[in-house]
Amino acid sequence: MARLEGKIAIVTGAGSGIGEAITERFIEEGAFVIAADISGNQNALAKRLGDKCTPTHTDVSKSDDVQALIMLAKEKYGRIDILCNNASIEGSMAPTGEYSEEEFDKVWAVNGRSAFLGMRYGIPLMAANGGGSIINTVSMAAMVAFPNMPAYCAAKGAVKMLGKCAAVEHASQGIRVNSICPGTINTQITKALPPEYIGKIIEANPAGRIAEPREVGDLAVFLASDESRFITGTEILIDGGYTAV
Repeated sequence: MARLEGKIAIVTGAGSGIGEAITERFIEEGAFVIAADISGNQNALAKRLGDKCTPTHTDVSKSDDVQALIMLAKEKYGRIDILCNNASIEGSMAPTGEYSEEEFDKVWAVNGRSAFLGMRYGIPLMAANGGGSIINTVSMAAMVAFPNMPAYCAAKGAVKMLGKCAAVEHASQGIRVNSICPGTINTQITKALPPEYIGKIIEANPAGRIAEPREVGDLAVFLASDESRFITGTEILIDGGYTAV
């Protein structure tokens, strides 16, 4: 039997990159997925993946949008088994002492506040139905500093700790909360960064390459499945060994 057979999942940032790959893998493993994105790409994704994928337009930085997303799952399926807070932007690059307040707030809203909103409104529905798995896409930037990316690093570090807090609070309700911490992945966010910046990261990586989004999707399947039923409150690096050296 498929590892996620019949489970109901929400994936934010599903229109491209890691979110697209997670959505694909969840459906391959038998889940029904509500694919949330702001870009419109979620519609083409759903057309390609079929009836098990429900697309919806969601601005994850807005409370009303996130509440509507959770309500969509409740009305369509009656529950949520898997909540993947994945939506993210890279933001502009500048030293902390020169970083604009407006840009910091923008990155925080999408990368940090959105994970809080997802858990704030998703956890009660999960708890009412016996629990589930929450997966937050964080980053190796929550573990080590990346110069000129203060907003991104700060938000990812905050979500890592937010997940730990929620894991401890809700373990008795059958809710698990874990963070995936990708390294350099072949996504639009990576492609938007200066090539020399990415090149230095690859040179310093023991694996000597960047990863494909599907590799992160494979890890998400494990954390969403019952195979990881005793894993909560932790973060798993998928970085080719970058942070080990």
